[in-house]
Amino acid sequence: MESTLKLLIIVFFLHLFPADATSFLPKEALPTKSGYLPINSTTGSAIFFTFYEAQTPISHLSQTPLLVWLQGGPGCSSMLGNFFELGPWRFNSANKVRENPVPSSNPGAWNRLFGLIFLDNPIGTGFSIASTPEEIPKDQHTVAKHLFVALRSFISLDPSFSSRPIYITGESYAGKYVPAIGYYILQQNSRLPVSRQVNLGGVAIGNGLTDPSTQVATHAVTAYFSGLINEKQKIQLEEIQAEAVRLTQEGKWSEATDARTGVLNLLQNMTGLATLYDLRKKRPYETDPVSVFLQKEEVQKALGVKKSMIWEECSDIVGAALHEDVMKSVKFMVEELVKKSKVLLYQGQFDLRDGVVSTEAWVKEMKWEGLDMFLMAERKVWEVNGELAGYVQRWGSLSQVVVSGAGHLVPADQSLNSQAMIEDWVLERGLFANDFRGYL
Repeated sequence: MESTLKLLIIVFFLHLFPADATSFLPKEALPTKSGYLPINSTTGSAIFFTFYEAQTPISHLSQTPLLVWLQGGPGCSSMLGNFFELGPWRFNSANKVRENPVPSSNPGAWNRLFGLIFLDNPIGTGFSIASTPEEIPKDQHTVAKHLFVALRSFISLDPSFSSRPIYITGESYAGKYVPAIGYYILQQNSRLPVSRQVNLGGVAIGNGLTDPSTQVATHAVTAYFSGLINEKQKIQLEEIQAEAVRLTQEGKWSEATDARTGVLNLLQNMTGLATLYDLRKKRPYETDPVSVFLQKEEVQKALGVKKSMIWEECSDIVGAALHEDVMKSVKFMVEELVKKSKVLLYQGQFDLRDGVVSTEAWVKEMKWEGLDMFLMAERKVWEVNGELAGYVQRWGSLSQVVVSGAGHLVPADQSLNSQAMIEDWVLERGLFANDFRGYL
């Protein structure tokens, strides 16, 4: 009912503000390439993408890194990341749905130095096409297979793409997608000739849900020590958390997912917060202008969207398909990636859903020979332009960043600092330099 009402409101505003394409999407904001990457040529299922080439690359394009962005959900469109978080043109908190929404240039865009690809994943999400609901992935292995096909298809669009290192990034439920496709790439690369391999540079997970049973057990203590609940409420939450963990251990996946939802709902009710995504906010993230914008026929045409598509920020159908996947862990995939690649885990300081404590809980349980050294490494104060930006802890191939002044959507909250973080991590500069190995 809620999503239907929201869609009716969006359609109302579409009729209220008719206009041509250039008034909504400046020519300089158009993607370098966009359209569909086929997943199943027989059925027509395909992943929608937008690609923005690096604005000011510091190396030849054939060596310029490519970043892939995956939104969470499950079932939320990466066009949210594109037009609300880290794309070259985005909406910010000043944009209201009653206005004629036009994105503005984003100085913190992640394609300043790198190419940037947004994928609506899985199929059925955003502008992506699932020929039937049955074809939508129900597990991370299928998600990864589809993403690998899409990446190979994207690489084939330009001969130079094959030599460019690819970094898989994403947030929230992409804390599962990112390791899944990274792990799958490692597996495929070991079997394929070099000409067909994907040049994986590393993976970056923002505020990720990666090892759910470990993470769900942290909500009560996080809220309690943040001053949001009292001890009685903490005990009550811990009981439901324990139930979610027990159901997970028993492999009762659907019930475990429902139990986790119960934990989050109870925490929301106990705290009375506007959103668990950021304990400071007086109202949720304002994403409605993105919805209005992406329903415009002119905008869809400019982006290469197939006709008669209705954009949803998050798809209930995709969410339902992955319902039993929610509580399944992909920690073992991160363990493999940190051995054979490099991994960045970053969290906004004020996120109550998949924040700092939640991440550190599962990191401590990793099976990796460098873990003890990582846990003993100094947590460095991180500054950008002489101001506190957060904290960095690193050892070898694993880096963790706490981003000050940010919630669940880090690039939306700290645009310039998130840009500095991803650039320094990819290029191994500053606190991510090769000679930095922590402090004992």
